[in-house]
Amino acid sequence: MMTTTSISTDSAHAATDSTLFQFAAPLGRFLLALMFLVAGLNKIGQYQGTQAFMESVGVPGLLLPLVIALEVVGALLLIIGFKTRLVAIALFAFTLIANVLFHANFADQMQMLLFMKNTSVMGGLLMVFALGAGAYSLDNRQ
Repeated sequence: MMTTTSISTDSAHAATDSTLFQFAAPLGRFLLALMFLVAGLNKIGQYQGTQAFMESVGVPGLLLPLVIALEVVGALLLIIGFKTRLVAIALFAFTLIANVLFHANFADQMQMLLFMKNTSVMGGLLMVFALGAGAYSLDNRQ
């Protein structure tokens, strides 16, 4: 026989008021954004190599400044929680395209791992898109 338990409204409310709950959204945004911020800054430092790599798979190297801007500015906006849903969906689309163009070689175990990591990040970005910025964000300032 299977039993179920339910959380009372009072205990659910108490959980949403907890410190951990309040810091989950900004910490989650920061952790999602960190990958994009570091990647964008690395592309600045390795500009010519990144441009050559992009061109080797048929992506025009002239797009690199836009890629850097999206990664760095998008990450910073995600961290501060400004225009969060728009930024999350833009980074989702970017990550989807990058996954297909650069990490779809499943015969290479490292590329498959990067593909799956990016897919997980895309899931997190969709959650941010669906749920919004959460606590401690410019979108929800009072």
